[in-house]
Amino acid sequence: MRVRILGIDPGIAIVGFGLIEADHGKTRLLNYGAITTPAGLPLARRLVQIEQDMEALISQLRPDAIAVEELFFSNNITTGIAVAHGRGIILCTAEKSGVPLYEYTPMQVKQAVVGYGLAEKKQVMDMVKRLLKLKSVPRPDDAADALAIAICHARSATSLLSRVESQVKQTI
Repeated sequence: MRVRILGIDPGIAIVGFGLIEADHGKTRLLNYGAITTPAGLPLARRLVQIEQDMEALISQLRPDAIAVEELFFSNNITTGIAVAHGRGIILCTAEKSGVPLYEYTPMQVKQAVVGYGLAEKKQVMDMVKRLLKLKSVPRPDDAADALAIAICHARSATSLLSRVESQVKQTI
């Protein structure tokens, strides 16, 4: 069964997106890019722009599923808070669209794409290129990250575990 998956790498300055088609374990690139907001705009205006652009993107690309990366806070908490605002708008917009929404941690994405949850960013980028049979890594990095998230969902959603009716609770 063919499924169109929209991966989203949340941000405030740059929101990466990548659309793939998954069909029986094969993935094919359909589209990718980034939503950007000007640095000089107040946060509230940037959030409105992200919402409007996400609504247009979902309407235009018509995905069957949306996969969003969960936040990972490292050193810069201030940047993390701004990204969290953007992620909230993305989640709300996706939910309002009626398209099923899934969330994955960075470790889950790395595990699904590279096979190792502590993989380096460069390894993830290289595997995105290989899995989608591309000549080069998609740019900006945020778009490549979004494609990795979409690939993660494709691999998780088509897992044999999700086809078996059991008492095991699936966590995504």
